[in-house]
Amino acid sequence: MKSSRKFIAAGLAVATMIGFAGCGSGETAQEENPTSIKIWHYEEDNGAQGIAWQKAMELFEEETGIKVEFEKKSFEQIRQNASQVLNSDDAPDVMEYNKGNATAGLLASQGLLTNLNDYVSQYGWDEKITGSLADTGKYNEKGIMGSGDWYGITNYGEDIVMYYNQDMFDQYGIEIPTTMDELEDAMQQFVDNGVTPLSEGVAEYPLQHLWWQLVLQKADDELIQAYEMYEGDVDWSDEAFTYATETIQDWVEKGYISQDSTGLKAEDAGQNFIKGSYPMFFSGTWWFGRFQTDMADTNWTFSLFPETEKVVGSSGNIWVIPENSTKKDAAAQFIDFTLSEEIQNLMGNSGGLPIAAEPDAITDEKTKELITSFNGVLENNALGFYPDWPTSTFYDELNASLQELVNGTADVETVLSQMEENYNKGVESAGVK
Repeated sequence: MKSSRKFIAAGLAVATMIGFAGCGSGETAQEENPTSIKIWHYEEDNGAQGIAWQKAMELFEEETGIKVEFEKKSFEQIRQNASQVLNSDDAPDVMEYNKGNATAGLLASQGLLTNLNDYVSQYGWDEKITGSLADTGKYNEKGIMGSGDWYGITNYGEDIVMYYNQDMFDQYGIEIPTTMDELEDAMQQFVDNGVTPLSEGVAEYPLQHLWWQLVLQKADDELIQAYEMYEGDVDWSDEAFTYATETIQDWVEKGYISQDSTGLKAEDAGQNFIKGSYPMFFSGTWWFGRFQTDMADTNWTFSLFPETEKVVGSSGNIWVIPENSTKKDAAAQFIDFTLSEEIQNLMGNSGGLPIAAEPDAITDEKTKELITSFNGVLENNALGFYPDWPTSTFYDELNASLQELVNGTADVETVLSQMEENYNKGVESAGVK
């Protein structure tokens, strides 16, 4: 791998010296022979992506001679400030960003992201990123994902699974559930023993992911396309939305979800599961590597949510190159490092879901189980995306509505009415329908 990458690096350097304009560089003047690039991401150091990307940075520096200036940002920092930062001189050269219409799509439509079509052709990225994994990297002129030009490149996949603390289940003599009836029965048994079963964080994404998974239990492809891609009208009185919202309310009333979780963030919910305060946690595969490290002395397992043909998930977050970057060729070269076999295999062996790893190189049995599960999701075309993608403000609005539902200040009808109003307002203001 190293020799081929040195050849590519040399080729890019020569191309720059003879006045080659960087692929997709637009009108932004590009530096010749840059000595450094600035990279932002928000992955934890002990998570699979954090481990793999740190190694990619080391290899990039070693093989190109270009210094990496890495800055760790939080998910919320980038989500809330991306438009302002990317429209300034403080923009990084490459950064991790959330995929979807309301995030990457919005920035692409505003001209803040580099069109990556030429780089995709140069590096053959579309041979590795295909099908539903490619949807989140492509956006049309309105910022709607799934078609148009490439503006983002993923190198991993993700879906939302139910994590179980097997030790806690064994302690109370409860079986790991495989059906909805068994899930609710298990939660009731924990409540009967004075244990709140579900670790939740309503201030951020965990509960909205659970709500959307419940929607997906009843949703068909037509509803998902209408909601995510604006292909038709969304009926908020549909059985799927009503069922999901009523179920959340019911689980709060029964003590399966604590009202105190309204002020908790995703990290709080994850840490509470790690500490053994709760026996179940419904969240992303991005936690998997951390659990392997931080729960090494705990017997834990996972599975897809029971009785559903669609699951919450998509490609992983995407690398984007800000339009203001003056080092786009080097940024693209770094992205290619993250898709190399060495880095992909490292990600897999660190508990991630790489999209271009060598299967025989994955040595951890639990990770192989995770990858097999995700491959099954892809084969069944079961990715149901995320609930906050349709509008730029819907992430916060969903959290706010669900907080009211959990703390009891709004009933199901009111919450659905709020969601409908906010969804329609956001879609209308974006001009996508």
